[in-house]
Amino acid sequence: MSERGESLRGVRRALLSVSDKSGVVAFGRGLVACGVEIISTGGTARALAEADVTVTDVSTVTGFPEIMDGRVKTLHPKIHGGILARRDVDAGVLAEHGIEGIDLVAVNLYPFEKTVARDDCTLDLAVENIDIGGPAMLRAASKNHRDVLVVVDPDDYGAVLDVVARGGTTFDYRLRMALKAFRHTAAYENAIIRYLETQT
Repeated sequence: MSERGESLRGVRRALLSVSDKSGVVAFGRGLVACGVEIISTGGTARALAEADVTVTDVSTVTGFPEIMDGRVKTLHPKIHGGILARRDVDAGVLAEHGIEGIDLVAVNLYPFEKTVARDDCTLDLAVENIDIGGPAMLRAASKNHRDVLVVVDPDDYGAVLDVVARGGTTFDYRLRMALKAFRHTAAYENAIIRYLETQT
């Protein structure tokens, strides 16, 4: 059977880590209503918890605190292993290392372009607003679109909840969302390049 003809992929576990928190509480609440476990980071986890949405902090999953002012929080095998695991190949590795799969990754990135557009922006401030963990998770989820749904746009939350509630996502849907995510990260990298070129 071809990949495009495969059965639906359900969503049991999701990672939410967003700079733009528009709609994220309603999205999280909708996922929980569908029986999805949510793990999250920093401000996103706080926003969900304050709205009484059940959430597990990423540091609980990794067993390691966020460090270096949040520079390092999701760069961990229990996160990237969960995202990148091929469900029909890597189940033994997940079990051996106590890693749980992550079926949905919803991430949007630090507002780099808004930051560098500020009159008071310095090179140091711009560099601190270069997202590292976010693009890494987006690329991992996009690469593994055979098994994982990636979401970069809050405008897609409603449609995603609909497909999750109906039992899961098709390969074609996950591929389209992966393409959108790759376009998102490419535009982000280009914005960084354009800014740094003005500093040389």
